Formats: sequence, C-alpha cells, structure tokens
Amino acid sequence: MRFLNTDDLKSKEIQLIVDRLSEANLDRNWVPAYHFHICDLHGNIMGSCDLRIGYTEGLYYGGHIGYSVKEEYRGHHYAAKACKLLFSLAKKHDMSYLYITCNPDNLPSRKTLEFLQGDFLGVKELPENNDMRVNEGETHKCIFKFQLSSLD
Repeated sequence: MRFLNTDDLKSKEIQLIVDRLSEANLDRNWVPAYHFHICDLHGNIMGSCDLRIGYTEGLYYGGHIGYSVKEEYRGHHYAAKACKLLFSLAKKHDMSYLYITCNPDNLPSRKTLEFLQGDFLGVKELPENNDMRVNEGETHKCIFKFQLSSLD
C-alpha cells in the first residue's frame, strides 16, 4: 500500500496534520495506518485520530478509525468532523466501508457515531484471543458500519 498526500484533509474549522505513518505489521495482523493530530486552522492540536487501511477480522472489533479530543475542545463535533475527512481519505484508498467502534459505556463516542449516521450493528462480545480483551480487559464493543458510497 502507498500512503497518499493528505494536505487536503481540512475543512472550514479543522485540519488533520500527519503525526506519523505506520506500515503493516503482518506478524500482528495489523494493516497500514495514518495517525493525525486534529488541529484548528492555526495548527493548535485539539486531539488525535487515525485511519487503518484494509480489512481484517480484528478491524471489525477495533474499527478503522480511532479518535480522541482533548477535554477543553469537546462539544464541537470535532471528532465527527475529523471522521468525515478520514472518510474521504478511505475512499481514495478504494475502501467501500469502514467500521468504527466504541466501548459500550463511552456515551460521547457513541453519540459521535450516531451523529455520523452509522449503521449500528449491535454490542458484540470480543473474541477470547482479541488483543483488546487480552491486554486491556475489554469484553464488548459497540460496532457501527459506514458505507462510504452513501456518505457525502
């Protein structure tokens, strides 16, 4: 996979600035990923997000996109706005859908995924051998699917 230019990942409010790029790790069954800072148009870092490129069973549970917004910047839909920019990048990689997941008790993240109008597939139990279960003690994820062809 070839990483693409991401200079166009900006809106009227935010821009995504590359923090680092991660090559695939076949030993761990990890796909290539972009890691970004979510910034205002002046370059102030307000949070972070990442996009994982490809499809694996683990991404059904872990999701293609992860995001975090610093507490002082919450309440402005910055995570959702970042996801929309990442949707456009995923389309450039010829991806047709993405999974985004959150912990069942993470209501702000779940509201973000509902705001983005993802299809809620349910609260699913993590497999016994899943890294999030083994390393972090997590047992369930809310799973949302986004059909990129139906998103603007």
